[in-house]
Amino acid sequence: MKKTTEHDVRSHSSADGGADGGGKLFETREARGSGVAVAKQLFMLTVLAAILLIWCHRVTNIPAAGGGEGRVRRWLWMALFGAEVLFGLYWVVCQPVRLSHVRHRPFKNKLLQRYGDDLPSIDIFVCTADPEIEPPVLVVNTVLSAMSYSYPPDKLNVYLSDDGGSEFTFYALIEAARFSKSWIPFCRKFNVEPRSPEAFFAVNLGLGDDQYAQQLLHIKELFDDMKSRIEAVIENGKVPDEVSAFHKGFSEWNSEFSKQNHPSVVQIVIDGRGIDDVDTDGCRLPTLVYMAREKNPEWPHHFKAGAVNALIRVSSEISNSPIILNLDCDMYPNNPDTVQEILCFFMDEERGYETAYVQFPQHYDNITKNDHYANSNDVINEIELAGLGGYGAALFCGTGCFHRRESLCGRIFSKDDKIELKTDNTIREKSVNELEKAAKVLADCCYEKGTSWGKEVGLVYGCAVEDIVTGLTIQCRGWKSVYYNPKKKAFIGVAPTTLSQSLIQHRRWSEGMFQIFCSRYCPFIYGRGKIKLGAQMGYCIYLLWPLCSLATLCYVTIPSFCLLRGTSMFPQPSSLWFLPYAYAFLANCGYSLVEAFSCGYTLQRWWNLQRMWLIRRETSYLYALLDTTMKQLGFSETSFAITAKVVDSNDRKTYEKEIIDFGQSTFTSIIVTLAMLNLLALATGAIRLVTLDKSESPMKLTAQMILCGLLVMLNVPVYQAAFNRHYKGGPIPTSNVIRAIAFVFVFLVAIELLI
Repeated sequence: MKKTTEHDVRSHSSADGGADGGGKLFETREARGSGVAVAKQLFMLTVLAAILLIWCHRVTNIPAAGGGEGRVRRWLWMALFGAEVLFGLYWVVCQPVRLSHVRHRPFKNKLLQRYGDDLPSIDIFVCTADPEIEPPVLVVNTVLSAMSYSYPPDKLNVYLSDDGGSEFTFYALIEAARFSKSWIPFCRKFNVEPRSPEAFFAVNLGLGDDQYAQQLLHIKELFDDMKSRIEAVIENGKVPDEVSAFHKGFSEWNSEFSKQNHPSVVQIVIDGRGIDDVDTDGCRLPTLVYMAREKNPEWPHHFKAGAVNALIRVSSEISNSPIILNLDCDMYPNNPDTVQEILCFFMDEERGYETAYVQFPQHYDNITKNDHYANSNDVINEIELAGLGGYGAALFCGTGCFHRRESLCGRIFSKDDKIELKTDNTIREKSVNELEKAAKVLADCCYEKGTSWGKEVGLVYGCAVEDIVTGLTIQCRGWKSVYYNPKKKAFIGVAPTTLSQSLIQHRRWSEGMFQIFCSRYCPFIYGRGKIKLGAQMGYCIYLLWPLCSLATLCYVTIPSFCLLRGTSMFPQPSSLWFLPYAYAFLANCGYSLVEAFSCGYTLQRWWNLQRMWLIRRETSYLYALLDTTMKQLGFSETSFAITAKVVDSNDRKTYEKEIIDFGQSTFTSIIVTLAMLNLLALATGAIRLVTLDKSESPMKLTAQMILCGLLVMLNVPVYQAAFNRHYKGGPIPTSNVIRAIAFVFVFLVAIELLI
């Protein structure tokens, strides 16, 4: 990014001065007309020209369909042409966000000077679904960090949605409420960061002055005791009678209560108004609520979208805050001042009223140096999502997102209807029992019957990525959104530590996003005339991931297959037609490297990213494409896979050493099979070059040899796991390797017989 003086700055702020901190509460900066932007445009035009020339070459050189061999070559040629059309169109879709980078800067000091104590209350939603995959200790760490925001505690309301309906999770929340009485004052007094206890104690064991050291050791002891009690109860499989008698909420769990069939449970653990609802300093604690919505096999529960919609209704009865924060249970708040920062976007006098939500990027605290599973998504966060913000749009990613309640509840934006962000104080006139009783009804299955919930109101149903489609519908109702990526990370989570977990996560994401593209919510249809074309294309960068798997599959298999047969599918280096192929490839690799280096990547990390893109397209995105096709044809229904947050000690060690753990799955079988095809093709091509007939050109198969060689280099870890029985990440079973090689040979023989 150039210096500020080299930007055409669209300032949304005046000087940071005035008695009341006058001026706007945030500024937006865009790079327009700079030398870098012009250079990017010229570069993109040259790449586009190369793509068009490649298409032209394919169209004008279609092989004749003479005989079986000619017929096969013609069809393979057309398949490669189709792949190149897909690649080209996808490349075009990806470019607008790279021409419009936006950065926001809020002025929280102005906000505090101007509004003082007159700030709105915040409802924080933390969602969990399975106590085995998402351990209660992990969940309550996120809850405690949310309760510890440096924001008036009487204006903080934390809700835990437990879709697993586990009494162990409820017990853990009771324990966390007790621990918060010491933890929150400790955070406030010493301004500690991060405020997730587990994360804090992992990096802050050094002792300062005597007072701090003494309290640190005391707090650490309290935390360890709390953690031990929770884990002991889970291990025993039963909450002790003396503990369950302590809180009336445990009476909800009886012999008929099961994960998939139980009544709604709403328990206000900390009301904030009682004598005991204060911390050790005598200050009020944030409101803390547990909710397990009703589950009934006869009613659809709509996965996370249904849980969040139930939370919206329950919170409207208990606190009804105008701002809502959505958090996954493994994504803890890292910056205690985040609430004040986002309020600058919502409460700005000139443009705040049009802001529906502020989305933060997802960061992880367990990313290795070279990020061998490409979990960090830094290029997406720093470049693509920031560029999407240049078109007044931001992807709602389901976690780390602050919403205006009205926009989330289906309100259509109107310039004439400026809603003030005010705390609803009348709601606190009801007693705890009255609030719980009224809220339970709102969490019942039948409440949504005959309503617009899941359609025009709340999160949209019927999609595995309900967050993305919900954000799109909100923006199409006229609201603006903000993508805010501050230097200090606002939220930090846990990235998958095995290849299988990573691929399952991407399969769910890509399947849900492709469902959006194939539905009435396709941005080019639903968003036409409602959001900018650049925003529509920006959405499709992710919605089209599965479709790109077809193009990748063609390029991974067809050139290798033709190399085995000695059939050329690309121009020779001596031909002018070779230049657009070479330029398109080198230009995109070079540009990808520049983007990666600008985000702090090492060369090895960039190479790992290329490998993971290949593996994801061969597996996760291909499965997502097939699953979505089956759903569109009515042969299957939408499912929701949760990524495990429990990390085995062996998996952790393997992950930290940056060794790929292939595991045993259908994903692995596909990866090994394609890798073996590439290796066999490269070996055959090398032999062919050595034994080449003098009448044949040695340059005939150059392009395919280079492509196949690159694929083999990307698959080096696959070969290590397949052929080295001492592979540290766990070798791929010999049976899988033999099966993959056999499949390749059977496939080749079958093609020969057909010809």
